[in-house]
Amino acid sequence: MMGLDPVPAYPESPDRGLEALLGCLCCPGCAAPLRHERTRLACAAGHSFDIARQGYVNLVAGQTRHRGDTAGMVAARDRFLSRHHYRPLIDTVTVLAAHHDPDVPGTVVDLAGGTGRYLAAVLDRLPHRHGVCLEASTAALRRAARAHPRAGAIGADVWRRWPLVAESASIVLNVFAPRNRSEIRRVLAPGGILITATPTADHLRELIDPLGMTTVDPNKSERLAADLRGFAPLDAQLVTYRMGLDHEDARTLAGMGPTAHHVSEDELDRRVAGLPELTGVTFAVEVAVYRASSG
Repeated sequence: MMGLDPVPAYPESPDRGLEALLGCLCCPGCAAPLRHERTRLACAAGHSFDIARQGYVNLVAGQTRHRGDTAGMVAARDRFLSRHHYRPLIDTVTVLAAHHDPDVPGTVVDLAGGTGRYLAAVLDRLPHRHGVCLEASTAALRRAARAHPRAGAIGADVWRRWPLVAESASIVLNVFAPRNRSEIRRVLAPGGILITATPTADHLRELIDPLGMTTVDPNKSERLAADLRGFAPLDAQLVTYRMGLDHEDARTLAGMGPTAHHVSEDELDRRVAGLPELTGVTFAVEVAVYRASSG
């Protein structure tokens, strides 16, 4: 195994990030405030939610039909991001977050934030902020809970009502993730901002056919604009460059996304073996900043 830079792990007090978030969390069953009771969070109505030993807490009420990423997908994403292939994207998100950091109190919410890598980078840049990673995957939550000392990890279904108090977020991050417009609008404080990262049709184009990867809708930008009616655009940057990926990189990249759900590991190995030893791959993602319009 090559030496990789892992997501920083902070061993002390695994639920340390939850304490600072209690003011923005609410019960998914009744929306009442939550309090910390030793190894669980609880509301006055008697609903309680155990804090996992890794430090995250699952606030999904009832069953959810949305499956999170598998442990294999999460590990692949961590390995790939640790190789710094997406570093320019992380840098762009953090620079825009710092430049447009609103003068309002509130938490940084990373929507479907995976292992919390983007959230951790933003919190490093904004030392006065705390953050929360909302994520469905248990495997990802285990890592996100230790991603940053000022961050907490919460199990949530992003398509339902989020277990967050209204107007409790200053910044919402939406990086390669589904977006629930009504919930984003509900949790953003007046003056708060939304930062999105959306792949263009050129993103990873050299690997899509050879590896059977999911294509990007060429009308995705138009759909995003329609999804975000009621939000005013503030800024946008196209992050585009070429990556040189060897077989291991290409295999890991394909295994960290939706391809892992519909292409078997053996088939993926066979496809990767047919690639050149080093493949030039296009990275093309638009990062945009929005503010919720008044009214």
